[in-house]
Amino acid sequence: MNVSRRHVPVLIIGSGIAGCTAALTLADAGHEVLLINAGSQLLDGNSELAQGGIIYRADPARNGRPGTAGGQNSDDAAALEKDILVAGHNYNYRKAVRFLCRQGPSCVDDMLIERARVPFDRNEDGSFNLTREGGHSTPRILHCRDYSGRAIMEGLTAQIMVHPRITRLHHRAAIDLLTSRHHARTSQYRYEINNRCMGAYVLNEESGEPETILADWTVLATGGVGQVFLHSTNAPGCVGTGVSMAFRAGVDLANLEFMQFHPTALYEERSNRRSLITEAMRGEGARLLNHKGQAFMQGYDPRGDLAPRDVVAQAMMDEMLHNGAPCLFLDVSGVEQDLPTRFPTVFQKCLEAGIDIRREPIPVVPAAHYFCGGVLTDERGRTSMRGLYAIGECACTGLHGANRLASTSLLEALVWGVSCGKDLNRRLKAESGLPKGLAAAIPDWLHEGDERRDDPALVAQDWTNIRNTMWNYVGISRTEARLRRAFEDMRDLVRHIHDFYKYTRISRRLVDLFHGSQTAYVIIQAAMRNRASLGCHHRVD
Repeated sequence: MNVSRRHVPVLIIGSGIAGCTAALTLADAGHEVLLINAGSQLLDGNSELAQGGIIYRADPARNGRPGTAGGQNSDDAAALEKDILVAGHNYNYRKAVRFLCRQGPSCVDDMLIERARVPFDRNEDGSFNLTREGGHSTPRILHCRDYSGRAIMEGLTAQIMVHPRITRLHHRAAIDLLTSRHHARTSQYRYEINNRCMGAYVLNEESGEPETILADWTVLATGGVGQVFLHSTNAPGCVGTGVSMAFRAGVDLANLEFMQFHPTALYEERSNRRSLITEAMRGEGARLLNHKGQAFMQGYDPRGDLAPRDVVAQAMMDEMLHNGAPCLFLDVSGVEQDLPTRFPTVFQKCLEAGIDIRREPIPVVPAAHYFCGGVLTDERGRTSMRGLYAIGECACTGLHGANRLASTSLLEALVWGVSCGKDLNRRLKAESGLPKGLAAAIPDWLHEGDERRDDPALVAQDWTNIRNTMWNYVGISRTEARLRRAFEDMRDLVRHIHDFYKYTRISRRLVDLFHGSQTAYVIIQAAMRNRASLGCHHRVD
């Protein structure tokens, strides 16, 4: 068998909560699944970095199976729906919001509590210990101290590792989606009205060679875009891979201008990637202070420190710009629980930075955190292209609208992972795979040249230009002049990158650079088109 070319029923690109959940749902239904990711293990994305938790039910007394169809008490679901719409400035797709609110608790029950056995924190009486975060009207968030994402991922990956129908391939960086119209060598397929996805070209970092993975169905679960900004809480590989590939393939995208900045990331002068300081700390009594030690959020919003993230991040930037301060501070003295026990991740990260949060406030700044836009999908994860699904942060379901409500991201990934898996199960049983002639018409990757010009110093400089442009001009506050400058600079940079590296032998550094530059460019264009100031897209002009 040619190991550089294979044909599988389902290819899932990405191994976060969304990708793992879809893989398990499909494999449990009897289908063979190929799960690939760019890292050395499944735990290398944003999912395991999540601290706060995942939305469950508002009523802590109802920890067993609910009696209502769909898994959510109608009062709980209505209250959550309202909170999501308020946080999202009513720019949300209501059908997606309602779908999450009603399906969420049963998905948590079935996949996380019963199947993955995630050890969520409990009270002394055995009930779940629910916390509250910004924008929520009541405590409804399940958590494992402050490492909820890691605990969930450990539970899911343990199931993935032993499943006989799931094949895992690591060190596989997705290069491009394969489509019948763009890649088929036989001209007849280019005349067909319905372009379809047929898998992907991926780079095998171990061999240094691209591989052709043909798939009857392909699922994008590639995560976020945070690393195109100078300051980000995201994992290193979050460069917009799925958005970039979908854009080049002609798949519909939506809400690309809505990038959420987390208000509280640890401020360290010498660090680029910002460690997240969970919003749950403010939910349990922490307060933001300015450089004079004064609480200021009440002056910006009646919800104070528990206002939605876009409001808090913009208020923080106003305070920093007004006073010329490089950071603000999070005073955790109001948290009644034992800090090292309740927030061990934050406690240890701060201790490593020389900060004992039991005795001093935490220096914090906003940082690029969550992408509310992405590949446009329905409630089953289906995109505008036949054969292609998208789930998780790379997808835009319309759930978040103009700003994401805290702790909805993990639930969205879970719910849409399950929904995608169920829909694919139905289609795999009802429909045939790729026609043999069409599969044979897809060529293997052809190197355009063997020059070695991916000098790390040159690539690093290109990244510096991308990240500074996005942070300074397409950051928390935007103007027409800033966006115009960003567009012109990025247009020239993208052209330069494509021309300079065209005949360079492909490498992981170049794959990430191409995806990052393309993603930044389409985000800028979306921000320019939207002249309204709303949520995460804050136009000060």
